[in-house]
Amino acid sequence: MNQKYTVALTPLERKKLQAIATNNHSTPRIKKRSNLLLLADSIAGKPMTQKEMAVRCGVSVVTVYNTIKEFCTDGLGYTLKFKRTKATNPPIVTGEIEARIIALACSTPPTGFSRWTLQLLTDKVVELKILDTVSKETIRTTLKKRNLSLT
Repeated sequence: MNQKYTVALTPLERKKLQAIATNNHSTPRIKKRSNLLLLADSIAGKPMTQKEMAVRCGVSVVTVYNTIKEFCTDGLGYTLKFKRTKATNPPIVTGEIEARIIALACSTPPTGFSRWTLQLLTDKVVELKILDTVSKETIRTTLKKRNLSLT
């Protein structure tokens, strides 16, 4: 079977990968990637098939393929770098908004109500345009973070 990408490690790269594979401070993901590259090295002899490498390292064949592809196209540094697969969402409630929500919860409730409820706070936050939309859960966690209760 023709492989599109082949790994040919320099002695320095091989030494670095061996150090990472035996290092206790490396993450399991990085250790597996370094082991995959060591197994795929064509200079050290005839490399295993990707299926054999996957079984030996406990990963999928796709992981083996992607690791080898990243090494060949982007280099060793990129292959061993931690990459977050999904960008995290920025928090909706920032410090200023949190302060306004807390101040609102500590203020007197609307007429006809003896205390604030989560639904009343949620409606008031949207009405005052503190936030465009907000859920009761966001208000609840904001208050809980500061040990405030509505009772």
